[in-house]
Amino acid sequence: MHFDQRTLAALRAVGLSMDEIREASEHAVTATRETASEIETFFEEHEVVYSDMDRAHSASETQEHTVEYIDLYTHAADIRGYLRFDSWGVPVEGGRVLDDRIELTLGPTVHDRVRFTDDPSRL
Repeated sequence: MHFDQRTLAALRAVGLSMDEIREASEHAVTATRETASEIETFFEEHEVVYSDMDRAHSASETQEHTVEYIDLYTHAADIRGYLRFDSWGVPVEGGRVLDDRIELTLGPTVHDRVRFTDDPSRL
């Protein structure tokens, strides 16, 4: 179960049984795995993606990236991993699917939430 102690106490306070809380936790874990899979599929299906990432030495609002690979894993409701482009890579923490875009929290060197798409006009 991935709920912290305050959340568990709140769920019990509104009347959920431990079985119901366990079931809710299992749904959250399943949804996290499905989201990670959708994110991986997006990057595996597109050789080039575009982002709204702020990059030093670039005046453009839209960045183009050649995708090498993405490797994600889940732990309870957390998504983590690594996204590798042609000449650099970055740790990933969290992510979500937004219709035709993917939003990831990128770690060191970027430290920001970044949206990716296969069509720069969607940013």
